[in-house]
Amino acid sequence: MKRADVEIVHPFQRLQTTLANLIAETQAGERLPAEPELARQLGVSRATLREAMRTFEGQGLIRRRQGVGTFVVGHSQVIDTGLEVLESLEVLASKIGLQITMGELRVKQVEANQAQAQALEVQPCTPVLKISRVLAADSRPVAFLVDVLPADIFPGETLQEGFTGSVLDLLLRRGEPDLASSMTEIQAVAATSDIARALEIQRGDVLLMFTARLFSNTGRVLDYSFSYFLPGYFRFHIVRRVGGGR
Repeated sequence: MKRADVEIVHPFQRLQTTLANLIAETQAGERLPAEPELARQLGVSRATLREAMRTFEGQGLIRRRQGVGTFVVGHSQVIDTGLEVLESLEVLASKIGLQITMGELRVKQVEANQAQAQALEVQPCTPVLKISRVLAADSRPVAFLVDVLPADIFPGETLQEGFTGSVLDLLLRRGEPDLASSMTEIQAVAATSDIARALEIQRGDVLLMFTARLFSNTGRVLDYSFSYFLPGYFRFHIVRRVGGGR
């Protein structure tokens, strides 16, 4: 008699399956058991539990808040977009009927450090404007944005008049200087304490980070920006041309 093949399930996969079932059975807005209790129930360490939880937070299924707990969230719309054309989050969200709101806005003039000066192609200690803010979708923080611009691009008071979170949209509305292109690097990073606090996630959670420089049609660098996105709320893609074979 031939013995049937037995599928071997890795313990971590079994843990994720158990968590997936628990999340599916929990109503949106309800809190999951506290981390120590849940780890005890599942027979795993808290470190292993946190690692498994990150998968579901990245999918936008749960929301972990430092010192408060882990909550199941309802189905959220995903901003699904190509990267061939530069558009603001507000424009992308409007295409799918998703409302984007801006949280606390921080604007301050500082002297460019070495990295900022190199990126903006200015001398160190040149006055620059640093703009930081959180953007939320359906009251859930989903992105943390930081822009560093030469101080002469526009006065800081401009940001107090109808600024909704997008430096790009503000420059486009003003019409000058003429914008030409953006060079962007994309990588996965671990959230620092400050960013985790702003996005209401755990320190070390994985984020998508876009580091970009915005150029005018004269080649001047107008903006040096860092954009941190929660993966479960964004899906980025690009259309690539097939190269010729050898």
